[in-house]
Amino acid sequence: MAGLNETPSGNRLHIGVFGKTNSGKSSFINRFSGQNISIVANVAGTTTDPVYKAMEVYPLGPCTLIDTAGFDDATELGEERLEKTRLAAEKTDIAIILLADTDMDEELHWYEQFKEKKTPVIWVIGKADIRNDTEKINETLYQQTGQRAIVISAATGEGMDQVRKELVRNLPEQYGASSILRELVTKGDLVMLVMPQDIQAPKGRLILPQVQTLRELLDKKCLVMSVTTDQYVEALSHLTEAPKLIITDSQVFAYVYEHKPKKSMLTSFSVLFAAHKGDIEYYIEGANAIGKLNGESHVLIAECCTHAPLKEDIGREKIPKMLRKRYGENMTIDIVSGTDFPDDLQGYDLVIQCGGCMFNRKYIMSRIDHAKEQQIPMTNYGVVIAYLTGILDKVVIPV
Repeated sequence: MAGLNETPSGNRLHIGVFGKTNSGKSSFINRFSGQNISIVANVAGTTTDPVYKAMEVYPLGPCTLIDTAGFDDATELGEERLEKTRLAAEKTDIAIILLADTDMDEELHWYEQFKEKKTPVIWVIGKADIRNDTEKINETLYQQTGQRAIVISAATGEGMDQVRKELVRNLPEQYGASSILRELVTKGDLVMLVMPQDIQAPKGRLILPQVQTLRELLDKKCLVMSVTTDQYVEALSHLTEAPKLIITDSQVFAYVYEHKPKKSMLTSFSVLFAAHKGDIEYYIEGANAIGKLNGESHVLIAECCTHAPLKEDIGREKIPKMLRKRYGENMTIDIVSGTDFPDDLQGYDLVIQCGGCMFNRKYIMSRIDHAKEQQIPMTNYGVVIAYLTGILDKVVIPV
């Protein structure tokens, strides 16, 4: 049963710790967490790839702490490590930057990057128990940014409570009362979940969006009825009143819509997560680009999972098949998974993003911002399928 009680990574507050080599990042994380998460040594470049550690942090709740390689890593693999640090920065909800000395050009460069992405930054000066230049460093920082750093010691624990208070003060809004369903349903509403248990559903388990949606419905004290697609119509016939909301897997949108009661609202797990994790308005706007596709178009499909492709995979097989059938067999469709998202989107006519249940909202929004900056239309699995089946205007969107 291990893992069933754990908060998914995509729902955790991601706290990234950044700085030069030997600035005290790993020591800070170990002291802050109360665990020996990262290796500590007086050797430059001890931390190579980012270290991700999921844990509960009072009073923040479920978090992921990220220990990164130094900004100034000059080793042979330094540039590759720096690229991993950049990726960690895109996932970071709150950044902690440790200052090593008054030469803070690198730190200020990253600070500007975080500011641009509206990522809160907490400045920290470590090793307070063995140094006497903290006031000088803080004065330099104040002259550059108008801010002051928290002085801490991983050895004594000095300043750790203040760091926690600053983290709470900078907590992003979505980690407060975050909701998948928003105001679509309230206590006592009957909700039907249509969940095909095909090859994509792990044997003996439900996929993550289904689990998280079901849990929220139970928390809202809704009446929930869960069925597979082949039992959907029969299940409706047993009800004395129509469900207020039907939530379906996007791939059976058309069938569920065809048989749904007129009074019932309809949406999908993918559409719900598009609003929960991304920019649903931009996704809907991006759907307009679908009708402009043709046999010469170039489409990018970006899925977050890194699972081995299975038969009838929605992103790798079903959506490409639907697009080529509608707009031409010669259409070029590239598929990426995990964090393999290209920097250069020029040349693509459309980007189709999955629901993003495996990543936090910060990272999904970084992809959306990337597309916006390059003026590339972007949409979502559920939105695409609803558009191609002609029912996008019939699907309810959480706002």
